[in-house]
Amino acid sequence: MRGPIVVGTDGSDTASVAVGESIQLAKAFDEMLHVVCAYHPQALETRGLPSEFAGSVLPDSKVQAVLDDVLARARQAGVNAEPHAITGDAADAILGLAVQLHAGVIVVGNKGISSMRRYVLGNVPSKVVHHASCSTFVVQTT
Repeated sequence: MRGPIVVGTDGSDTASVAVGESIQLAKAFDEMLHVVCAYHPQALETRGLPSEFAGSVLPDSKVQAVLDDVLARARQAGVNAEPHAITGDAADAILGLAVQLHAGVIVVGNKGISSMRRYVLGNVPSKVVHHASCSTFVVQTT
């Protein structure tokens, strides 16, 4: 495998398992790890602020905390990692970044992959596996 590794996380315990596996892969293959945390931005309350702040949005503070945690874990393992806070759908964010970076592999957890709900709503692992432009590694997290 050659090329960067992309992993998505929402900070959950199951996502943490997938992150751990992605860190091990990045270390074993001496590749850069790109960590994606997708979110839906909250509008900044601009009342009383200068007009240049009108329409500004801020990422949820949880997003930054999740990314900081993963970066610390990667650093502790001796892995170079780059955070990506991306607005929108999680699967689309992961897939888009993987294409942009010419990723070697995408790592996702299997949470929800066998649930009945996925047949109605879809889910991140299924969408990533079916639409990825590179190899995918689905981690048993449940």
